[in-house]
Amino acid sequence: MSNMVKTDLVKQEQEVIRCTDVTCPVCGMSCDDVEVELTPTSVTTKNACLMGDAKFQELRSPHRFVYPTVNGERVTWEEALNAAADILVKAKRPFFFIGSETSNEAMAAGIEIAEYLGGLVDGNATICHGPTVMAFQDVGMAGCTLGECRNRSDLAIYWGCNPADSHPRHMSRHSMYMRGFFVEQGYQGRKMIVVDPRRSPTAAQADLHVQVKPGRDFELLNAVMVALRGMELHPDTEKVTGVSVDTIKKMAEMIKECKFGVIWVGLGIASTHGKHHNASMAMRLTQLANDYTKFVILANRGHCNVAGFNQVLSWTCGFPFAVDYSRGVPRYQPGEYSCVDALRRGEVDAMLVMCADLGAHLPKKAVERMMDIPVISIEIAPGPQAFVSDVILPGVLDGMECEGTFYRMDNVPIYARSFCKPPFDFTTSNEHTLKQLLKIIKEKKPK
Repeated sequence: MSNMVKTDLVKQEQEVIRCTDVTCPVCGMSCDDVEVELTPTSVTTKNACLMGDAKFQELRSPHRFVYPTVNGERVTWEEALNAAADILVKAKRPFFFIGSETSNEAMAAGIEIAEYLGGLVDGNATICHGPTVMAFQDVGMAGCTLGECRNRSDLAIYWGCNPADSHPRHMSRHSMYMRGFFVEQGYQGRKMIVVDPRRSPTAAQADLHVQVKPGRDFELLNAVMVALRGMELHPDTEKVTGVSVDTIKKMAEMIKECKFGVIWVGLGIASTHGKHHNASMAMRLTQLANDYTKFVILANRGHCNVAGFNQVLSWTCGFPFAVDYSRGVPRYQPGEYSCVDALRRGEVDAMLVMCADLGAHLPKKAVERMMDIPVISIEIAPGPQAFVSDVILPGVLDGMECEGTFYRMDNVPIYARSFCKPPFDFTTSNEHTLKQLLKIIKEKKPK
């Protein structure tokens, strides 16, 4: 894979490593213009946002896991892999949670283990943009690349998201402030609509801030579609949505007048009442807007490569998340095979968690179940997930210490180059770790 990219972008002078065009492994934008200078004691970045810089600082963090542990005791790598394999082989219903901050190759390796053992497999989308993914299946998505947004869009609608905080380089790099090939005036040639109950930092910059009532996105989306068709809105529209009829009509006119519009949907749609029905209606609005102009919709996905898990699992078994292999064939059922639900019901009797801090983010009942069962974690540093883990396998920082591919929020795969090595020699990547684990599992449980 390294033959696909230039090799002179990584330069080493004595103990200092300098690398350009680094892919940032933090959010769904996967910015690929970061520059990194790495010394034995420090990390300096250029073009990275605060979140990205904090991620790169982990390369020299004194808190890194550099050796495996079993029940809190330091062990050899072989002992840790054997302990992990024993847990998974003995389990009747193992669960595999594939986090987003790792490569597609590592995800594929984790899914292979889940299929071999007949376990359940799920990823980050199940607790964030899962409803949006379900809406894709329900309606279909008129999408585009981030490059097309940058060069063509003259109207950005941020619905239920606040990129000024969640994706600090979003507006400056892809959606609002930069100059585009067909939008040479940059910010002055673009307009912004923000649909958010709060006066967020993004809403403060908007040409039109639509303060919808919390939980009324579905009704507002319907109202905008009615206005687009030129029909009269119901007298109770403002009472139901919290948005005046004039504001809805103005929004519809801005959609009709633009040349290329983009709806950026966030968790404000996916996590409120209606869930995937809200996202489905946003996609139907996009389809209707294309009767008047060019319009697309993209999910403002938060984690790096969270879209990758949906892609990899889809081309592996045909389903994007919440899959059960226990019957020898993949079965898909969100709400039954998804992470929180399976844990809450106490169905899971062992877990492998890769590159995700579930201990910090899942509901109390789900975490309590994790404390009752053996848990294996591929983890980088101490945290709530490490505290509930019986076996800890040190993780490798993808896109820094090993190469791989990530999917951006626009579902475009991006190659991530490595520029240094992990602080241990027993594994070279998370993919390598899982392949070693699968080999031992096959020895212990041949088919």
